[in-house]
Amino acid sequence: MKRNCLRSIVFAASVLAALPASAADTQSRSLPVFEIDRSWPKVPPQWKLGDPSSIAIDARDNVWVLHRPRTLKPEQASMAAPPVIVFDTAGNYIKAWGGDGNGYEWPQREHGIHIDYKGFVWLGGNNCPTNGLPGLKPVADDQLLKFTQDGKFVMQIGHSNQSKGNADTQNLHRPADEYVYPPTNELFVADGYGNHRVAVFDADTGKFKRMWGAFGEKPMDDDHCQIVTPKSFSDPGPQQLSIVHAIRVAKDGTVYIADREYRRVQMFTKDGKFLKQLVRTGEPFARDLALSPDANQQFLYVGGGNGIYILDRKTLEILGKIEPSGIVGPGHEIATDSKGNLYIAQTSAGMQKLTFKGMSSNR
Repeated sequence: MKRNCLRSIVFAASVLAALPASAADTQSRSLPVFEIDRSWPKVPPQWKLGDPSSIAIDARDNVWVLHRPRTLKPEQASMAAPPVIVFDTAGNYIKAWGGDGNGYEWPQREHGIHIDYKGFVWLGGNNCPTNGLPGLKPVADDQLLKFTQDGKFVMQIGHSNQSKGNADTQNLHRPADEYVYPPTNELFVADGYGNHRVAVFDADTGKFKRMWGAFGEKPMDDDHCQIVTPKSFSDPGPQQLSIVHAIRVAKDGTVYIADREYRRVQMFTKDGKFLKQLVRTGEPFARDLALSPDANQQFLYVGGGNGIYILDRKTLEILGKIEPSGIVGPGHEIATDSKGNLYIAQTSAGMQKLTFKGMSSNR
């Protein structure tokens, strides 16, 4: 018990030490403290998982993992688990499903997964026809799929290889992430790799409603498979979005996007009015996003560097950083459950649960 208490105190100190000097002088608020759960998850022995791309949490705090079976080595391909696999918060296996089927076009390169407030499962992919990856069809993943939690197909928005660019209201173009906002029943899409926009649809009918690009302006076409990262960065940065890699909508309707290659988080109203942004020029930043589950959602978690930054959600001020020894990295996509635990899907290094241990003491 004493050892665990000491470990939490030491890590809380490391979080506080990560504060920028100016913030350290002015902040007296407590911050969340995490510890790696090294026993999570428990994958059934007959299965292997490919690169875990995204994680979502349902109303029971079950953890839904979307992975890429086609990334397994040839000798492991016969052991590939279905692309959607579900664990409970303790890491116990619940069920798995997904893949090609009748009536829909399963993405070639799985990317983002989300469980909405009605319990529906949304997922998409980011395959590009000329990426040259083995085992993938030369098509663009220009669609999002909607399923029940048992894997029954409900709806598809867009069609594979059909995008006509950022002005297209019928198709997506290699979408990275999605999030349904309950008060308006709207699906907000980080669209994504081929397009450079936020696209909003009715979550029941799939009808297109609106879109916007960087700073709330009109998105422009710049379609290529190669991921382009500028060698130098400035604030405010380019007038167009690069890879819109993650999206979250807070309870108050504020929309946050991670513009990954331009190392910035942009913040909007739900109607697309630009509010503010945070740019970090010195290291990879804005890899992914998650909101803390407290009533006011006071923290925005943002993957960057080798860990996850803790931001004040309303000001975008950096308050601290989550970087315990052994963390798999900043994540490809991240998620939080109702208890405050953080889950990381890191395509290159597996997946991980960071157990919420409480708040650090005020100084």
